[in-house]
Amino acid sequence: MSSSTAPLAVPSPAGRSDWDAWGDEPAHLPPGARAIVAALLPGKAHPVPRRARPTLTASRLRDAELEALAAVVGAANATRDDAVRALHLGGKSTPDLLARRLDDPQAAPDAVVSPATHAEVADVLAVCVARSIAVVPFGGGTSVVGGVDPVTGAHRTVVALDLARTAALLDLDKTSLLATFGAGTTGPQAEELLAERGFTLGHFPQSFRYASIGGFAATRSSGQASRGYGRFDDLVHALRIATPSGELRLGRAPASAAGPDLRQLFLGSEGAFGVLTEITVRIRPLPAATAYGAWTFPDFASGADAFREATQRGIRPTVLRLSDESETRVNATLGGHLTRLRGALAVATCEGATQAEAQATLAALDGVLRAHGGKPRGEDPARSWERGRFASPALRDTLLDIGVLAETLETATTWARLPALKRAVTDALVSTLSAEGAKPIVMCHISHVYPAGASLYFTVVAALTADPGTQWKRGKDAASRAIGEAGGTITHHHAVGRDHLPYLEDEIGPLGMAVLGAVKATLDPTGIMNPGVLVPAAAGAS
Repeated sequence: MSSSTAPLAVPSPAGRSDWDAWGDEPAHLPPGARAIVAALLPGKAHPVPRRARPTLTASRLRDAELEALAAVVGAANATRDDAVRALHLGGKSTPDLLARRLDDPQAAPDAVVSPATHAEVADVLAVCVARSIAVVPFGGGTSVVGGVDPVTGAHRTVVALDLARTAALLDLDKTSLLATFGAGTTGPQAEELLAERGFTLGHFPQSFRYASIGGFAATRSSGQASRGYGRFDDLVHALRIATPSGELRLGRAPASAAGPDLRQLFLGSEGAFGVLTEITVRIRPLPAATAYGAWTFPDFASGADAFREATQRGIRPTVLRLSDESETRVNATLGGHLTRLRGALAVATCEGATQAEAQATLAALDGVLRAHGGKPRGEDPARSWERGRFASPALRDTLLDIGVLAETLETATTWARLPALKRAVTDALVSTLSAEGAKPIVMCHISHVYPAGASLYFTVVAALTADPGTQWKRGKDAASRAIGEAGGTITHHHAVGRDHLPYLEDEIGPLGMAVLGAVKATLDPTGIMNPGVLVPAAAGAS
């Protein structure tokens, strides 16, 4: 794993989303969206327009504190400038986007500090411990669970620790197929650096364009190609971590019996224990060929049964995705080649070293899906999904402009519990988000499968009320409680953040919470690291 030597390569600069939106340019509604919007808005619309520029809370960081931080990272990389602070207001959930449009002033970090190396991260943490400054590690800012909000906890001030300057390929072991990246390297940057050398990481979550390697690890991200490549935590070989109590280097062999695997404490730790600075991941040669397939099932249940059998038989397409009847119908309404599809649509991609290898995987999958009533629909639906797979989050911004709420939540459970969990969450969302005579549209898909079960990813679209913040809070709470009661996990890949913290104890128990608290007390005894995430913040939290 890497070190203090010069990086092998530095990527092109990363894209950055706007302060108040998912992307950096407005998304245009597809042609068929007008019909959906008309059905959702039978009464008075409550649009929430964007504002021209934000007003921020004043920085509370003293000159001497800024100077101490600048002495570590350089004056240009420690700033109280409002334009920079505005890009670090938090994540990009619907509550975040509503706050950007409605709140005044915006709660902002007191400064943004941008280290370039592990050593600089460690020195910044030492300054912050000495001066009681809270630290929020910040990668792409794509959290949708309140994971990067500028919260002070028991401290007077808070800084956003922007890791973009750490972006680099630090080491490449072509024999072992391992690559080490600086934590701030974004998904596109990692793929750019690897593709130049004939490799891929294969991790493509919906946040891919902006999210970072460090963020993937800190949240246990799961990409759209998880059936083929695995979740991100499956890809992690080693970690280097800076904590307020010192440095950890974890992972030296492909497998070990040297006690509990301490990497697992930091995968999913969301910056609450320290800062992941360098991540060594398993890579693969770029695939030479990809085969595409699509099928429709009479209903979601028969499609889920087909996915279960295919997964338990060990068939490994790269992408395997099943939309329920509602999601299939909405996609059909939005137009394009999907207009004639009904039932539940499944799409798959299969990669291989040769076209024959890719086609063989697709043929094995096709045999199982047909046996469960799946009707082949050619390549086009899968290719169309692949072309647009990163675009949908930006539609939330445009929909808010016209008075429509669009938000997502996710969970996972065993195959046996999957139908009841889907019903429970759907019913909770419909009952709490119906307004002014219009029911919300609740859609669901499976995109991550395991021999024992699968994830469920819900998208809900509803008319905004006059109090949209409370509206979604009620809906999310009802859905979260339904998830717990039906035996699902509170999060499959979005992480805990602050939004899911109230439901975490129900899943891991009081003793589990005590274990997390003890780890934090050891690694972060003064509580400066991302207060209120994963572990309840100390008294006095803002």
